[in-house]
Amino acid sequence: MADDQADIRDSLRLLLKTEGYETQGVASPTEAINAIEAREFDAVLMDLNYARDTTSGQEGLDLLTRIQVLDSTVPVVVMTAWSSIELAVEAMRRGARDFIAKPWENNRLLSILRTQIDLRQALRQATRLEAENRLLRAESRPTFLANSPAMAPVMELIAQIGPSDANVLITGEHGTGKEVVARTLHALSARATKPMVTVNAGGLSEGVFESELFGHVKGAFTDARADRVGRFELADGSTLFLDEIANVPLNLQAKLLRVLETGDLERVGSSTTRRVNVRVLAATNADVNAEAAAGRFRQDLLFRLNTIEIHLPPLRDRREDIDLLAHHFLHGYAQRYRKNISTFDPAALKALHEHSWPGNVRELDHAVERGVLLSPGPAVRAADLGLRPPATGGVAKLEEMSLDEVEKYLIQRTLARHEGNVSQAAKALGLSRSAMYRRLQKHRLE
Repeated sequence: MADDQADIRDSLRLLLKTEGYETQGVASPTEAINAIEAREFDAVLMDLNYARDTTSGQEGLDLLTRIQVLDSTVPVVVMTAWSSIELAVEAMRRGARDFIAKPWENNRLLSILRTQIDLRQALRQATRLEAENRLLRAESRPTFLANSPAMAPVMELIAQIGPSDANVLITGEHGTGKEVVARTLHALSARATKPMVTVNAGGLSEGVFESELFGHVKGAFTDARADRVGRFELADGSTLFLDEIANVPLNLQAKLLRVLETGDLERVGSSTTRRVNVRVLAATNADVNAEAAAGRFRQDLLFRLNTIEIHLPPLRDRREDIDLLAHHFLHGYAQRYRKNISTFDPAALKALHEHSWPGNVRELDHAVERGVLLSPGPAVRAADLGLRPPATGGVAKLEEMSLDEVEKYLIQRTLARHEGNVSQAAKALGLSRSAMYRRLQKHRLE
């Protein structure tokens, strides 16, 4: 807060304190610049008139210009007791986000500040996501690698529908590359100039589902200490990838359906309707049609999600791609870890082709990374990959394993038996879904 009158600063400080805002008051343009140079602020509330004169607002306009030079992203709200259309226009021209006259109306002032701070936070999130996406793009592998006959129709479908705005349901076993397909579809679309927003929809508890996807306003519930922008708003004009969509609880599916049907949403605790333009890509390793038939997934939501369905075959059905994928991962990890490794020895290639790959492409990726890390070079050896040969001795083989190796082996076998369906494998092993995911992460099978 920048104002030359101490009583004004005190009034604003008390008002904003009741709303949970931390403030810093300054009495002059010089003090304001010093404060902004010393720390980062979510918003600036400033007077237009100081000591030089009383009505022109020139000191405030000069301060506004200097703030824009220091940080053009910080929202500035200007105040003056001598309001005029001309002064308001000039302040907005110089970068002010809003304009309010003294004496101010508390509710209007608070509403303006909340809006500007909310937009500032959304911009930060979007900027962070874009930076992360730029990093991912800089380090990323080629969009999608496949030469096998089983993948030919998939590649053709991706090329056809990528440039469209159609919602797509991507199905396939755990680790087959569903998120890679989603990123490829986004990259082919006109929305590619904005970052794709990703959320594990099935991993959200009922208590945070609405807040995470649709946002909330301050005070909507006990821990809502500030407004929050939801994933749908962050993805406005872009693509939203909803992973594990089949695991969304039935009572929350109606709320998701409404947004898909109308593009309208309300933040939790707000009655203001916001409209978004989002392309939704969803993914699941479950048989979502069977889930719908059993009444565990809404049929109308399924219709909204699967305008087009892309099914990814498991790696065991596209073994022609193993060499292509393995060598691609090899070159990437050799470069990342600065290892002079360029190929696999014959025994390693044999092990790659004989393995059942219950974790699919993701498991292959992790195995090759392990191989690169452990190999002395210039070729990855079979032992470096850490793959167990097909069990022939049953108990004898298990007795040679460590406890962790037995657990990993059992999880892999159960996943293979249930064709990569994590929920079914977890049930068969007597684990909760969250416990199963922790073990998949532990053994790098996720």
